[in-house]
Amino acid sequence: MRLDLVVKNGKVVTESDTFTADIGIKGKKIVKIAQEIDDDAEETIDAKGKYVMPGVIDAHTHLHMPFMGSHSVDNYKTGTIAAACGGVTSVIDYDVQQEGETLHEAVERKKKTAFDQGVAIDFSLHPGVTQWGQETIDEIPDLIKNGVPSFKVFTVYGAWQVKNETLLKLLDVTKRYGGLVNVHAENDDIIQMLNKKFEEEGTLDPLHHALSHPPEAEKEAVERLINLTNYMDSRLYIVHLSSKMGLEAIKHAQTQGTNIMCETCPQYLFLSTDNFKEPNFEGAKYVMSPPPREKEDQEALWTGLKFGFVKTIATDHCPFNFNKEKQNGKDDYKKIPNGAPGIETSLMLMYSEGVAKGRITINDLVRIMCTNPAKIFGMQDKGSIAIGKDADIVVYDPDAKWTMSIDKLHMNVDYTPYEGMPITGKPEVTISKGRVVARDGEFVGDTKWGEFVKRHLDY
Repeated sequence: MRLDLVVKNGKVVTESDTFTADIGIKGKKIVKIAQEIDDDAEETIDAKGKYVMPGVIDAHTHLHMPFMGSHSVDNYKTGTIAAACGGVTSVIDYDVQQEGETLHEAVERKKKTAFDQGVAIDFSLHPGVTQWGQETIDEIPDLIKNGVPSFKVFTVYGAWQVKNETLLKLLDVTKRYGGLVNVHAENDDIIQMLNKKFEEEGTLDPLHHALSHPPEAEKEAVERLINLTNYMDSRLYIVHLSSKMGLEAIKHAQTQGTNIMCETCPQYLFLSTDNFKEPNFEGAKYVMSPPPREKEDQEALWTGLKFGFVKTIATDHCPFNFNKEKQNGKDDYKKIPNGAPGIETSLMLMYSEGVAKGRITINDLVRIMCTNPAKIFGMQDKGSIAIGKDADIVVYDPDAKWTMSIDKLHMNVDYTPYEGMPITGKPEVTISKGRVVARDGEFVGDTKWGEFVKRHLDY
């Protein structure tokens, strides 16, 4: 058999093992893994001295998302090009239901947007539920059957806020039909009380965005969600967990048998409240919800990742330009669009600050960025280096030394929160379904290559 591509001599990494092997690819699939592959091939990549790992699955992005009077500035084309350059081979994008729109219509709208704009890697969607009628609940079984099994709700953001009655219904229907509820967990009443207080005091700088979202707001919402999940004997996934308080509640629930999972994001591992104090309104760059917190929260989340209480890393990629959209809140933090860029930088940050500094192993990294997202969200053909899986592969140079700068990145935004950070390691080649889509930090793929992935949960 003549192979299309062979990746030779690399250190192949799975969630549990690291070994030297060649990988043979035919079409879109991995068809051979052996100590040495001598088959003829159209192309050979020598990965000696490099890690060969599964492509990253970023299970939390917001591409071309309308929010606070703006759109996130990465569309599907620019966002997935940046993702590919950063070693990401699949994204699961959040698809917020618009007023008067059914969930089916929301999914079809977002898919059309992606294909119209161009999409360089594979993608799927989490519908964000904001319309609360019974007709919305009734749509869910058919969506699950047709490969869209995960649904986002919010405990914040006014009209988007889910009521307990609706959440109980969602937990019931997803349990019965094989779906999963994802929740943005903060107590909206605490946040609104503090917003009012700071408004009256005239303290409306970016730091007070962070102060208006205290960790107690996350803890309260997480504990309430745990209780509801237990009552329904269902399962739940907390997005962008940010605090030690929230994590302690989840750890206790998991040890008691609650089927609750959570993700965190690089911003909660590398940024802190101190960033909001940067002069010249620079603190606006870090305005997101929930906000980055304190050093002790960072350390707690690192420990949670290492020991499996935090299941995944995602980015919550939702970029707005500092010199444009973020300036809308110059005089009032409540008008600063929430969100920051991260789709391209997550793997490099996690390797440099996690693996290279001994906080996690390279196998931990693959588990939390590749294998666990595939398992949790039902991407059965992705997330692992194994025969029969999609040939989504990253050849990663662990010895590259460079400095993070927006000038070296591809995201369609005017800053990175990690400007000037020294980085160890960088993707050398990104392969999506057997095709090289990025090489040496530059996109070489096709923005018509990405496909919509139907997902099915099997746990």
